[in-house]
Amino acid sequence: MYIGDIMFYLVPIFIGLIFIIVIGGILISIIKGIGTWRKNEQSPRLNVPVVLTSKRNHVSRGGSSSHTSYYVTFEFESKDRTEFKVSEKEYGQLSKDDTGILTFQGTRYLGFERN
Repeated sequence: MYIGDIMFYLVPIFIGLIFIIVIGGILISIIKGIGTWRKNEQSPRLNVPVVLTSKRNHVSRGGSSSHTSYYVTFEFESKDRTEFKVSEKEYGQLSKDDTGILTFQGTRYLGFERN
């Protein structure tokens, strides 16, 4: 067998494997997203007194564009902490050490009312 004959058989198999891996990754991502959504929907909607302990942002760069995600961390009276992803507007209105009532459902941030 020549090298060309081997490549003729291996290249389609390699391309097929890459295709399966990419599609598999997309499907896993979709399934995880649906699972998180369902869990949040089944969780009770809570209004809890908290202190905002920190803020951070994360910039993702891709080619010629970038995207910024905003996160805030709240501390409950029990001293447990939870981080939520928030909008840019919400992020700008919140300050470290703010106290108030956090409204959330599972891992979903619904709002914060400052005292």
